[in-house]
Order: sequence, then C-alpha cells, then structure tokens
Amino acid sequence: MNKWKGKSKGTILGYKIFVWCIRNIGIRSSYVVLYFVAAYYFLFLKKSNRYISYYFHKRLNYSSWKTKLSVFKSYFTFGQVLIDKTAISAGLREKYTYEFDGVENLKNLLAEKKGGVLISAHIGNFEIAERFFADIDFDCQINLVTTDQEVTVIKEYLESVSVNKSSIKFIYVKEDMSHIFDINEALSKNELICFTGDRYFEGSKYLEGELLGKTTKFPAGPFLIASRLGVPVVYVYVMKEKNLHYHLYARVAQNIKKRDAQGLLNSYTQNLEAMLKKYPLQWFNYFDFWDDID
Repeated sequence: MNKWKGKSKGTILGYKIFVWCIRNIGIRSSYVVLYFVAAYYFLFLKKSNRYISYYFHKRLNYSSWKTKLSVFKSYFTFGQVLIDKTAISAGLREKYTYEFDGVENLKNLLAEKKGGVLISAHIGNFEIAERFFADIDFDCQINLVTTDQEVTVIKEYLESVSVNKSSIKFIYVKEDMSHIFDINEALSKNELICFTGDRYFEGSKYLEGELLGKTTKFPAGPFLIASRLGVPVVYVYVMKEKNLHYHLYARVAQNIKKRDAQGLLNSYTQNLEAMLKKYPLQWFNYFDFWDDID
C-alpha cells in the first residue's frame, strides 16, 4: 500500500529545467520536452503507473489500451500544468487566456462580509487561481490551509523567479489545533480560507465517502471545520483547456446543514466526480487513493 505521506514529489532541478526552457525556447516548445519526460515516467515509474492505471481502468472503466495511453497523457498533462504555473509566476501571464464560470458566487460570498471557505482538489491548476482574481477585481486575501511539507527550497526558488509575488498566505495544520485560531481570525477580516479536500494521509482523522463508485478515505479536517464555521462554502477548480486556456469553476455547496461534515463531504465528492469525468487526465493523485491495490 502506498498512501500519501503529506509531501509532494518534485526536485528543484526539475523546476530549474522548466524555467530555462520557458525563458529560452518558449512555453509551447517547452511542452515538446515533456514528451521525453512523460515517456521516462511511463517506462520507469512502476508504482505510480500502477496507481494511476487503477484510476483509469477500474474507476473510469477504460479499456487496457486506453488506460495505457491515458497514463502517458496524464504525466504529459501534469508537466504542462507545472510549466504553466511556472510561466505565469515568471511574468508570462498575458500569454494565457482565462474563462470565468460562476465567479458571481465568489463575489456574492465576499459581499456577505463574513469570509468564506473554498474547497478544491489536486486536479487542474488551482495554484494559479489568484491570477484569475486579478482579472476580475477580486481584491481579497486567500489563506491556504495545508499539511503539505513540500521542500522549502523549491518554494523559495519559485518565489525567486516570480515577477509578481504570490499574495496567498499559508496556514499550517498543527497538532495543538492552534490553526483554528488563525482561521477564525482570517474569517473575521472577510478573508477566504481554502482547503484541498482529497488527500488523506496515514494517521490523521478521516471521513469516508464514495468517489467514482468506491468508498475511500478523505481528510476530516476540511469538512469538519467548514461545516462548523457557518460561512458559505464554494468548490473552486482551475482546469486546463487547449491552447494555453484555463477555465475557473466556482460552485456553491447547496443545502448543507451546519455541523454536518458528512453531508458536506458527500456534496464535495459529487462535485469532484463531475469534474473528473469532464477532465479525466487532470487527476494528479499518484498514489493508492482508494486503498484497493495489493
């Protein structure tokens, strides 16, 4: 079994290669390099291949041939997303086009002046969401609640090559639960709290929910906290389309009762499932998500 350990893969060398390619040969030409990278992952990352193959074959019911092709495409798409994120941060934002779907939900949320909760997932390219907000005069502090222990040197490097520094603040989950005070303080300032709801890691509290026809574990924190705060909850995804185009989706969680964490999780999984069926190649959880592989 290979569960997520709270740490994302990646090396600073990989990001430096992306930056060099973007600056010297352009974004689209950089995509060509990804064919070799995706081929390497496809040929040599046996465990990762096995887990993502399960998603395509067992959960989406793809044929064996379509599954193999989709595994390669998945790695290629993931590389494109990383290049796009790096390019946008490095000042090439104008090279991309953006589409807003449900942005009025975010504006209405802020108009209530009591803050709000955004819940996303490790699909698409949510990390560029704040670049969307700049286009819609969406002046609001976003606080990302995270347990991610990504190597600090990578974050520092990306910040060093960024033309426009990110305004997103990080609230790190702590064992003493002091992050709850940080969340409440942010909400009191009409700020937004953002969670990703799709990565449970071993030893943490969880809830069970069904996704793509099979029950699995989800981190309890986002749903327990969001359901108790008494503020609006919006599901937000930024998905890659063709030709350097991105599509932001914002959907309000409907008919959620206060303190009903399970109900919120069920609503979330239904929404997430719809996005996965629309963008199957943009699911970037390369581990035994359903805990169903020996």
